[in-house]
Amino acid sequence: MAIQIVMDRTGDSRHHFNSQDAKELAKAEQRFYELTKVGFTAAVRTGPGQVRQIRSFDPNAEETVFFPRLVGG
Repeated sequence: MAIQIVMDRTGDSRHHFNSQDAKELAKAEQRFYELTKVGFTAAVRTGPGQVRQIRSFDPNAEETVFFPRLVGG
C-alpha cells in the first residue's frame, strides 16, 4: 500500500492507495498534479533520512510527501 502525505499548516493528511488498482492509482496521480500545480513540492524517500524531489508522478513510489510553498514576510 502506497501513501501520499500532504503537509500543511494544520499538520498533515495521509492518502493511502493501492498502486495495483487502476482507479486508486488514477486518483493518486490526479492528487499529485493538483497539489504540484498550486505550488506544493513533491518528494520521495530514497533512504533513511533522505528524500529526492520529483516533478512527475511516480506510480512505484511507496511514499510521496508534499510540502507547501514557503511564504516569507
